[in-house]
Amino acid sequence: MAIANAETSAGGFGITPNVAQELFSLGLDVLTTGNHIWDKREIYDYLPREPRLLRPGNYVSSLPGTGLYLGKARNGVQYAVMNLQGRVHLPPIECPFLKVDEYLAAVPDSVVVRFLDFHAEVTSEKIAMGWHVDGRMTGVVGTHTHIPTADARVLPKGTAYQTDCGMTGPYDSVIGVEKKTVIQKFLTQLPMRFEAAKGMVELHAVIITLDETTGRATGIRPYAIIEG
Repeated sequence: MAIANAETSAGGFGITPNVAQELFSLGLDVLTTGNHIWDKREIYDYLPREPRLLRPGNYVSSLPGTGLYLGKARNGVQYAVMNLQGRVHLPPIECPFLKVDEYLAAVPDSVVVRFLDFHAEVTSEKIAMGWHVDGRMTGVVGTHTHIPTADARVLPKGTAYQTDCGMTGPYDSVIGVEKKTVIQKFLTQLPMRFEAAKGMVELHAVIITLDETTGRATGIRPYAIIEG
């Protein structure tokens, strides 16, 4: 099973139906997102039609899409993927800790492989989430800050955890944005039009191994492909 956070896959801002379809055609099973899911208006109608594209489930329920997907891997193993967003330095949406409890209660007991993309700004909120669901999730991987963290581990009750997966994109940048523009913004504090950087691209990911009968993680390791 392959999962990717794709919230800035449309030129660095949001995602479009065409981009989502292209990513699915490459073999990705589920796409997660974050606060940038709402950047492209054309995705609003697409979300209800494509359940494999998730948006953070703790936005209000009246918005299109969902943060929970139940699927079956190529080997027949059932799995659940959840997508939630933190609230520290991000919009004050519903509590992700209460929402993950709600989602876990909704997943059938027979589905023991469970994964959470927790899209959050601060490390403390992500780490707290890892401990909150330890033993109830196969894996929790954080996204949003674009920089991979060096804390991949399996928590005591069997949940694989890493605070941030890192991004796939141009690292000759400021978290994917042209360096000069960001530096100028810091120097002047004036509004700037951000554009995605070009040049060398790196892929960062994590690989989680697990026991299919219990859903417990047996290992987690960072993975990277770096050009040059």
